Amino acid sequence: MRHELTLLLVATQFLTRLPLPALTHFNPDWLHQSSRHFPAVGLLVGALSALIYWPAQLVFGPLPAAVMATAFSIYITGAFHEDGLADTCDGLGGGLTKERALTIMKDSRLGTFGTLGLVLALLLKIALLASLNPALAMTALVLAHGGSRLACISLITLLPYGGDVEHAKAKPMAQQLTPFQWGLASLWLLPPLWWLGPQLSHVQLLLAGLLAVATTAYMHRLLKRRLGGYTGDGLGATQQLAEIAIYAGLAAWL
Repeated sequence: MRHELTLLLVATQFLTRLPLPALTHFNPDWLHQSSRHFPAVGLLVGALSALIYWPAQLVFGPLPAAVMATAFSIYITGAFHEDGLADTCDGLGGGLTKERALTIMKDSRLGTFGTLGLVLALLLKIALLASLNPALAMTALVLAHGGSRLACISLITLLPYGGDVEHAKAKPMAQQLTPFQWGLASLWLLPPLWWLGPQLSHVQLLLAGLLAVATTAYMHRLLKRRLGGYTGDGLGATQQLAEIAIYAGLAAWL
């Protein structure tokens, strides 16, 4: 249990900018092991964002609250996944070959495809959140942030690493996960589904889940075809698109 708590701390430090105690005697392999706790970190990000959303919508209304909650989630994650989405759009939009795409994705400059992808993703997130009633929007924030991190874990389980392992920003993450590790990661979604699920209809949950799975399957096919596997930027893009898919599923049924 102590080791799992350490891994949870590692996952939180990797995916967020939350002030946490420093680890002593850090083992690089812990980063790979900590991936099974990524959905838990997503649930934490979603819960904190929901805490921002609730008072904001009471004072300013749903649209400004959706902007503030989204901005807060970006702040505490350091735009980690948004950066991956932008780089993936630039790389796959401007690179005709795998080598060229990977070169573009490593470039710190933001191109046209990346700008458009990032702006459209943010607009979709905010618009969909603002279309939900406050209670449902808070539920959506928690489930979407947690579920979208599981989408990333799914790609790490199903695909090999598609980039250059030697130049990977986080080398321990350039390893496939086992189905057992994926199963452990998925367990993190059971408590929020048990607690928040009764607020949603079965059709809402089914539609949100199907759209998230379809989005993950699309990214699996795209990354496998274009890059031969996943990359860190590709995982960030998958998280962003899966988050939007869950919001869309919850909003569409209404």
